[in-house]
Amino acid sequence: MAEATVLAAEARDRAGKGVARQTRRAGRIPAVIYGNKEKPVMISLDRLKFERVLRTPGFFTHLFDVKVSDASYHVLPRDVQFDPVTDIPIHVDFLRVSREVKVTVGVPVEFINTDQSPGLKRGGMLNIVRHEIEVECGAEEIPSHITVDVAGYDLGDSIHISAVTLPANVTPTITDRDFTIATIASPSAVKSEANSGEDTEAEEQE
Repeated sequence: MAEATVLAAEARDRAGKGVARQTRRAGRIPAVIYGNKEKPVMISLDRLKFERVLRTPGFFTHLFDVKVSDASYHVLPRDVQFDPVTDIPIHVDFLRVSREVKVTVGVPVEFINTDQSPGLKRGGMLNIVRHEIEVECGAEEIPSHITVDVAGYDLGDSIHISAVTLPANVTPTITDRDFTIATIASPSAVKSEANSGEDTEAEEQE
């Protein structure tokens, strides 16, 4: 996986809604670092700089080194709260991690060799059931994505988790079934589904 990204932050002395609003008015986002059986650390982040980082693919699977004065915290993003009207981030939670810590994260799925799928060549459609897979792994072993090879799959075939080679020490959190990641839908099934949707929409308009 990629190296941790350095993220500059400032310490916050106090918590509370009033202080949080004041922080946001100053162009910063309140945040907290918690976990690893240590005292939570209240910080704030530059909003514009953080928004650029937030838009980076794989944000929630990426480790950060948050720098606060002379201190540095090795963390993993766990939650971002957004303003319901403006959709601007208003609070961030970071989990303090170490090499020994196991975490549960949703990892994006990447499909390869679509040009080598007989079903897709014949006009089928890749129907993605899971755009990400929840896995458990060490904090330092989070993959940036999980690769799913669709070579050889024909119309009507399903791709299950058992057909996917996961990185070492990475295991899916669902263990009681061989769940489906994607299917190769036939053109007729895709057309039928589309027509069904149009019929339903027409009925609703009547």
